[in-house]
Parts: sequence; C-alpha cells; structure tokens
Amino acid sequence: MGLFRNLLLVFVLFGVCICFSQRADVYRLHPKYPAADDEADDDSKAFFLSRDTNRIGSRLQAEQTTIFSLKGNVVPDGLYYVTMHVGVPPKPYFLDVDSGSDLTWVQCDAPCRSCAKGPHPLYKLKKNSLVPDKDPLCAAVQAGSVHNHNHKGPSQQCDYYVDYADQSSSMGVLVRDIVWAWLTNKTWLTANSVFGCGYDQEGSLEKSPARTDGVLGLGRGMASLPSQWAKQGLIKNVIGHCISGGGRDGGYMFFGDDLVSTSAMTWVPMLGRPSIKHYNVGAAQMIFGNKSLDKEGDGKNLGGIIFDSGSSYTYFTNQAYGAFLTAVKENLSGKQLQQDSSDSFLPLCWRREKGFGSVAEAATYFKLLTLNFRSTKTKQMKIFPEGYLVVNEKRNVCLGILNGTALGNVDTNVLGDISLQGHLVVYDNEKNQIGWAYSDCQKLPQVLNLLHLLSMIVIL
Repeated sequence: MGLFRNLLLVFVLFGVCICFSQRADVYRLHPKYPAADDEADDDSKAFFLSRDTNRIGSRLQAEQTTIFSLKGNVVPDGLYYVTMHVGVPPKPYFLDVDSGSDLTWVQCDAPCRSCAKGPHPLYKLKKNSLVPDKDPLCAAVQAGSVHNHNHKGPSQQCDYYVDYADQSSSMGVLVRDIVWAWLTNKTWLTANSVFGCGYDQEGSLEKSPARTDGVLGLGRGMASLPSQWAKQGLIKNVIGHCISGGGRDGGYMFFGDDLVSTSAMTWVPMLGRPSIKHYNVGAAQMIFGNKSLDKEGDGKNLGGIIFDSGSSYTYFTNQAYGAFLTAVKENLSGKQLQQDSSDSFLPLCWRREKGFGSVAEAATYFKLLTLNFRSTKTKQMKIFPEGYLVVNEKRNVCLGILNGTALGNVDTNVLGDISLQGHLVVYDNEKNQIGWAYSDCQKLPQVLNLLHLLSMIVIL
C-alpha cells in the first residue's frame, strides 16, 4: 500500500506540472492602441506613423542625416527645388528651397482660392489635420505678421500669411501630416510635421504654369522643418546645400551633420538669437580686385551679410552697390566693351562685337570679389566673376549683383544662389555658425544614386 500510494502521488504531481507548464506558455496579448486593419483610412495610418516617429525618434538621438537632390539653376529657371513626399500614402511635391523664410507650404485644395497650375495635383486637406491656434508653432508662424489672425470661439484653425521680397505671398492654414525624407543610411525617415496648406497665392506665385508646388522654408525659426525634426530628436539642426557652378544645373541638399567636414570649411558665427530667421553673419570688408569698397576698410558702412538660397541673385545695399559699380566700371575702362541697358530685368550689361558664348568667357574681363569677415579672426569668402555674372539671350554679359534698396534691403547685403554656386554652404544651428568650402556639387553622395532609382510605391 505504501508503494502504491507513493506512485499515485508522483503521478498526480506530474499531471499538475504538465498542466501548469502548458498554461504558462500561453499569453493573451492586448494591443495598446486600436488595430488598423486593411481598410483603415489614411488618417489612422498617419497616426501610427506619427506615434512611432515620436517614440523611436527620441531614442535615435539625432544620429541621422536626410539628403535631397537639388534641381534647377540661376538662369533661366531662377530657382532651386527639391522633391518632398508628403502624406500617407506619400505624394511628391516640388518645393522651392528658401533659407530666408521659415514656413514650408504646399498649394492645397481647401478649396483653393488662387493657385497656380503646378507640376503635381493640389495637396488634399485631411480631416483632423488642422493645427489649432493654441499650438506654439502657430504663434511662431504668426509672429510679426501684419494680418489679423484672431478668431472667435474655441479650437479654431491656425491661419498663416507669408510674403516675400518680390511682393508675392501665400495665405492658408497650418496642417499636420507625415513628411518623408531619404536618409544616408538608405532608409526612409517619416516625420510628423507642421506646414502650410496654401489656398491663396498672389504675385509670381499665382502665375501658371509654375515650376514648383510650394516653398521649403529653411530659416532659423522653430517652424522650419529642420527645427521641428531636430526638436523631435530625429536629426541635428544642421542644413547644407551644394549648388553646382560652371553653368551646370542642380546639386544636393541635406539636413543633419553626417556630410559636414568641419576641418575643410571656413566658419563664421551667426549674429542674433537663434529665433531670428535670417542667416546673418555681420559686416565684411569688400574688396574688388585689390580695391576696398569701403573707405573705412572694415565694411561696417556697407551693411551686414545674409545668406539666402531663396534669392536667385545677390543684392547689395545702396552704399555697397554704388561702390561695387564704380569699381567695376573703372576696371572695364579701356576694354573693348560697350555698356548696354536693353535687358528687361538686369539693369547693367555690356556687349562686345562677337558676343559672349558663356560666363567663363566673359569672366576674363572682370575681377575677384573678396569678402573679409572680421567677427573673429579674418575669414575670407572669394566670389569669382562666375559668381556675379550672367550671359543673357543677346549674348551680353550682365551683373548678377543688384541694388537691393527697392526690395527693402536698406542695411543688409543678400548673397543669393548666383554667388553660392560651386560652394558647399552649411548652416549649423546647433553651434550658431555658417561654413563654406569650394566643392564640385555634381559629385553627389553615393546614397543619392540609389534614391534616383527608387519608386515611392515600395515605401509602404
């Protein structure tokens, strides 16, 4: 009996262990968030992407760099643009690159009151995507606006109005959606982003056909996409662009610091608080050839220097422009060139009997323009004649440096695309400095070659 009782006890315990072991291997999982089935709408998908971006992005600690291919030229397009993909599923839009403004906006059907016929269909306003007027980004966008954005009632939308130096403007509402960007690690970044849904464009922005669908604002303010993504921990707030020179189109642009070689670049500090949108580096001594354009020699009387990729040409203050013009005319004295004022846009041109076939051919008549920055120790930026000359349709050579007084540039000189050609220019908002280096901007980073072959269909 004792043996039988012991065997029975062992059998019972064995059965109990099996039962517990089987139950221990079974877990019932409950989703933290509602599941999105195959028929979930785009807003649900965008929510999940936004949630994951915010959670994962903070752990990435800004070790990523996004990269874009630049298209366009100074003449005849007068702009440089990138392809930005927005929404779920992602749709492409061409955006004019502008480091002189903060807000990114896309023409949209809200419905549209005044929109140009762009290269892509209008952005479709999604439900629940409107940014409320209590959002901090709304206050940042509306700060300094001459328009009255006050609303009556709770939870109102955030209106925006932005105008540009050429008297064009865009009006609309702020929305929040997913923006996609190609990373140097050959994956896609999905960023929860606030931008403008532009339903009323005026001036040059309403003229059809338009080469772009909107503007990519890359200023220093908190509303710019790089600032938003940096705050989310997705990237470092560093912006770089390389505009091809030598009469070649395109180049590339990036957000992040992976592609920056600090030792090979010349750096100068930015002026003003980081919240100021313009990339201002202060005054510089201007030298044309061997002649200083400022009698005082320090450049302070000529105004500060702003870097602005949204300007096709370079604009000087009235004093700087007058001194530059005098030096150029003195240099051309005795040379076989005749002044010509027949160009409809560029006011000062010269012609010769057989004309000019290229800017490089005309450059031999002109001299180097040097900017000496004295904010720390002397740092130089050399602008060769190719950086301020244009050959027009009449084969005349024209100055691509204009008097900015008519555009309101009373005390600042604006370095536009024409003078930034052939340079890698980096706006380091982390360290409040701007750097540049000579570069062959046609040598695209290898990761861009793969981007050109990808179809957005495979993203999802």
